Amino acid sequence: MFDRSKRGEHALLIQPHSGRLEEDVLEEFTDLARSAGASIAATLTARIDRPNPSILIGTGKLDEVKAAADATGADLILVNHSLSPVQERNLERFLERRVIDRTGLILDIFAQRAHSHEGKLQVELAQLRHMATRLVRGWTHLERQRGGAIGLRGPGETQLETDRRLLQKRVEQLQKKLEKVEVQRTQMRRARVRSELPRVALVGYTNAGKSTLFNALTGAEAYAADKLFATLDPTVRRIIVPGGSVVLADTVGFVRDLPHELVAAFRSTLSEAREADFLLHIVDAADPHREERIAQVDEVLAEVGAGDLPQLLVFNKIDRIDGAEVRHDAQDGIPDEARRERVWISARDGLGLPLLQSVLGKRLGLQHVTGELRLPSSAGRLRSRLHQLEVVRSEQADEDGWLLDVDLPIAEAEKLAAGEGGEPIRALLPEKLPEW
Repeated sequence: MFDRSKRGEHALLIQPHSGRLEEDVLEEFTDLARSAGASIAATLTARIDRPNPSILIGTGKLDEVKAAADATGADLILVNHSLSPVQERNLERFLERRVIDRTGLILDIFAQRAHSHEGKLQVELAQLRHMATRLVRGWTHLERQRGGAIGLRGPGETQLETDRRLLQKRVEQLQKKLEKVEVQRTQMRRARVRSELPRVALVGYTNAGKSTLFNALTGAEAYAADKLFATLDPTVRRIIVPGGSVVLADTVGFVRDLPHELVAAFRSTLSEAREADFLLHIVDAADPHREERIAQVDEVLAEVGAGDLPQLLVFNKIDRIDGAEVRHDAQDGIPDEARRERVWISARDGLGLPLLQSVLGKRLGLQHVTGELRLPSSAGRLRSRLHQLEVVRSEQADEDGWLLDVDLPIAEAEKLAAGEGGEPIRALLPEKLPEW
């Protein structure tokens, strides 16, 4: 065995691919490595048509990696792929350097970013679960001593079983602690539900600007930085929007191929998104792959049980796009995911925040229109609909029809106004969304 370096911050990156290498995939992996604190010594790509079960990559590429690591002085090998315990051990043995796969790298970043008690517990639990596979399936030199024949007896089995037992015991301790934290968090959520405040969660790809927007809307000081996974611990604040108050939650950012260990461990953090009434899906407007990022976030939302929640796309960072302006692309009723309702803003510069707040208040049904509504006798269907919505405060009938005093959400008013016979409703609507 080699002497493991304790530094491990001068990294050589290996990007496997199956024939077509996507530039954004390699760029994101490089950002992940830098976010973990690594300096990049070199980057190598490796085409893999059939993964080698023992080392993932081919033997020729392995020699190339060894030569590059020796030439650049890299003391760490990062592989943008999931490695089995056997593959990880064999690569380390041949390269004589620490080898970390994509899951291990993200776990390391999470360990650096977690600050709350709950976040640290979640990270440690995910790390131990990841480590357990390496312990059980990786230590074959100890497993060989399981037999009882002469020359094969020894402390190996006892040591391995002891390590397994200690690890499992710690996992159980962490699970119990997290269950207590989850009970407390559930009680807090129930208190928010009893307050009847709508719950809104900020979701999106990592580094899309969620925490910057959260700070801009709430005046809080949640940690925000231009790096992947800057936020792990959920932060919740009450904010005022046109028509009332809402509870806003900042959540962990998503990334493509998010390890299942993390999705499982961070169930309570992700529950802020799952149990919200509405999602603000933050998108980096300057990202050339933003549509792919939207789809990837939608996949994770579906995985955690939040895929069916109503959401508003918030295109952030328009300050990085020449000629981009604050605007609202209203939903046009066409069931096309690419044409969902969008608001374009810059959280960093505070551009478009009033518009976003107005649209949010409108979508949540907090903004209302009130007034007297004269309906002719031919508008019986519209009158019936208004009563069904329970928005009629009083009504008087005469020979010409009905005079109604109504109080209804703007969103409902616009739907009625756009329908057949909706002319009377249009007179109640403002010409534009109220300024905020």
